[in-house]
Amino acid sequence: MKKTATTTVGALSAAVLALTACGGGDAAAGDDEGFSLDVPDIPALEELGEPEGQVNIVAWPGFVEDGTNNPDADWVTEFTEQTGCEVNRRIGETSDQMVSLMRSGDYDLISASGDASLRLIAGGDVAPINLDLLENFDENIAEGMIGQVYDTINGDAYGVPLGRGANILQYNEDEVEEAPTSWDVTWEADSPYAGEIIAYDSPIYIADAALYLMHHEPDLGIENPYALDEEQLDAAVELLQQQNEIVSEYWALYTANVSSFQSGSSTLGTSWQVILNVLGDGYAGVLPEEGATGWSDAWMIHSESPNTTCAYLWMDWATSPEINAQIAQNFGMAPANTLACEGSRENEEHCEMFHATDEDYYSQVWFWTTPIEQCLDGRTDVTCTNYQQWTEAWARVKG
Repeated sequence: MKKTATTTVGALSAAVLALTACGGGDAAAGDDEGFSLDVPDIPALEELGEPEGQVNIVAWPGFVEDGTNNPDADWVTEFTEQTGCEVNRRIGETSDQMVSLMRSGDYDLISASGDASLRLIAGGDVAPINLDLLENFDENIAEGMIGQVYDTINGDAYGVPLGRGANILQYNEDEVEEAPTSWDVTWEADSPYAGEIIAYDSPIYIADAALYLMHHEPDLGIENPYALDEEQLDAAVELLQQQNEIVSEYWALYTANVSSFQSGSSTLGTSWQVILNVLGDGYAGVLPEEGATGWSDAWMIHSESPNTTCAYLWMDWATSPEINAQIAQNFGMAPANTLACEGSRENEEHCEMFHATDEDYYSQVWFWTTPIEQCLDGRTDVTCTNYQQWTEAWARVKG
C-alpha cells in the first residue's frame, strides 16, 4: 500500500515551507479544533448540486474496487447506478507520488495518509470538507479518528476518515522463541537477530527511531516523534544508521515484506496486520511496550475539483457502514465507521483482529504526520525539522 519517497527534495520544499506557525497545540491527540496553522483560505462546499457524471480518484490499492480484480470486491458499480457518477480510479504507489498526482489537477479525490495530508492542506491543493453534507459522518465514526492534527486544521476538517492501522512488530515464531516486548530487538547493535531485521523504507520511518529514543533516551526531550529539532533528528539518524548495519532489507510494498519472511531473509521487523494475515501460521505480531507508529487514511477533495457533488457522494458512500466494512476487509485495516463492526460474524471478527473499536490500543499509536517547522509538540523556543530535512536525512541513512 505505502510509502517510499520518490519525489525530489525540491518538489517537496515549497509545501513544507508554507507550513508556518499560527498557534500552538498538542499533536499527540486530536480535539474539535484540531491544529492551528496558517493555511490558504479555501471555502468548503455549501450545498450539493446535480451530479456531474464522474469522479476521478487516486487511491491506495483495494480502496476503490469495481469487481475487475475480484468479483466479490465491487462497491463502485452500485454507486454509479445510484448516483450516475462514473468512477475513474488511479492506483497510488507512494504518498509522494499521490501528492504529485493531486497537484496535477486531474483528480477530484485522494485517499491520503498522514504523511501526505498536511502537505496538501498547506499547498492549497485540498479544500475543507462540509461534514454536514455527509449523512454517514456521524457519532459512529471512531472517536480516535476525529479532529486529528493530520487532517483537521484551525477547526476545519480536511479529511473524511477511512481506516487506520498500526505498524506492528512481526516475527517468525520458529526463529523467535519468546514474543518480543520491546522494539530493542530491531534497533540495538547486539540484537540476536542482526542481519535478519526488516525495516520500512521511507523518510517517515525516522519517527520510528524517534519513538524508540523517546522511551530509551529521555534526556533528548522527545515528546512527539514527528516533532524533532535538529539535535533530536541527528540522534534519530544515528540510531537509524546503526540499524542499517543489521537490516536484512527495507520494504515499501507489502509483497516485499511477505517474500522476505517467506524466503527466510528476515526474521522480525516492522509490518502491518494485513501482512501478518497473508503470512498465516508460524508468524505473529505484537504492539511493543514503547507503542508504535501507524497510519490513518482519509478522503480529501481537490480545492478546484469540477466534480464536487460526485466527490461528496463518493465520500458519503464510502463512509457508510456496509461499504466501509467492505473496503476495510478488502485491504486489511480497521474501519472508521464503528457500525462496520456489526451485522455479521465476519465484520465482528475483522474488527477484533484490527482493534477497530479499541481506543486504548490506538492511544499507543502515533499516526503518521508530516513533520513541519512548527513543533507539533507545542514547543515555541526551537524550530523543528521539516519533511524536506527528513528526506535528506533518510538519504544519508540509506547511503
